[in-house]
Amino acid sequence: MKSILLVSHGSKAPKAREEIDALAQQLKRKSGVAIVQPAFMEIESPDIPEGIRRCAQKGATQITVLLNFLNSGRHAGADIPKIIRQARENHPGIQFRTTKPIGQQNYLVDILLKLLDEQTDVV
Repeated sequence: MKSILLVSHGSKAPKAREEIDALAQQLKRKSGVAIVQPAFMEIESPDIPEGIRRCAQKGATQITVLLNFLNSGRHAGADIPKIIRQARENHPGIQFRTTKPIGQQNYLVDILLKLLDEQTDVV
């Protein structure tokens, strides 16, 4: 069974958590993937290993780690790959895949241009 682990940095701001939870629900609805689990690098819970355990407990046989990071910093480039390597050892029956950070996608420019077209005043 396919699953998505939506990995974000984590924040102390409650609004940020609400946005991640809403994003996870939208991904679940639009992707048709039954298991969409948020997980966080730090500050918030569940952390990434716990998010993986939750996916496994729900029957995941494939986990796609969706990096909700803009660029290839330390977390996306080193910390998360290390966590995934350990998860492969802990969960040998699960296939792991990882996306690139959002900033490495060619269509990011299109998203930014759309934001410029839809700009609103900051309140």
